[in-house]
Amino acid sequence: MGMSELTEILKPYGPYVLAGVTLLYVLYLYLNRKKFKSASVLAISAVMAAVVGVTTAFITISTPATGGYLNFGDTMVMFSAMVFGPVVGVFAGGVGSALGDIIAGYPGWAPITLVVKGLEGLVIGYLARKSDNVGNLIVAGVVGGMIMVLGYFSFEAYMYGVPAAATEIPVNTLQAVTGVIVGTGLAKAIKKRYPEVEDFV
Repeated sequence: MGMSELTEILKPYGPYVLAGVTLLYVLYLYLNRKKFKSASVLAISAVMAAVVGVTTAFITISTPATGGYLNFGDTMVMFSAMVFGPVVGVFAGGVGSALGDIIAGYPGWAPITLVVKGLEGLVIGYLARKSDNVGNLIVAGVVGGMIMVLGYFSFEAYMYGVPAAATEIPVNTLQAVTGVIVGTGLAKAIKKRYPEVEDFV
């Protein structure tokens, strides 16, 4: 089965997967309401997922070898995770990016993106939590970017072959580097100017 065949098979399921994950996320926040400020976390998660989705779909450049596309949603995935931590990061990264796939016309990629970008947001948020040190933020962004690049490469190599998957590495690396630079800059600025923003979660 080729990558295009798999993404065609997955096309109808993207919206249902996102709906199911969103319900599980809301349930998780409710069950852990003593640990989180669940109402504000849910609101921030929804806003940041929307921002990630729009940013992902706003500028897209197709990569014919695998049927994927270059986008700049990683800037907001990294920003969300760096500022608000792993809980918001995993939702904004996974659901927001997958929503961007659907909006941009790549619904078959949504379930794949949900996993890869969700893991990216989770790890960045964990590594960068409660820190406004630029070095820490950059390290978190680089690790998250590597997860994204390797995540897509692994999936594409398994389904479409290593040569085709390798053509995506420069594109995804550019996406990751842009995310680290812009995401870190924005996160640092917000954390410095509005340190109380981290208390929302």
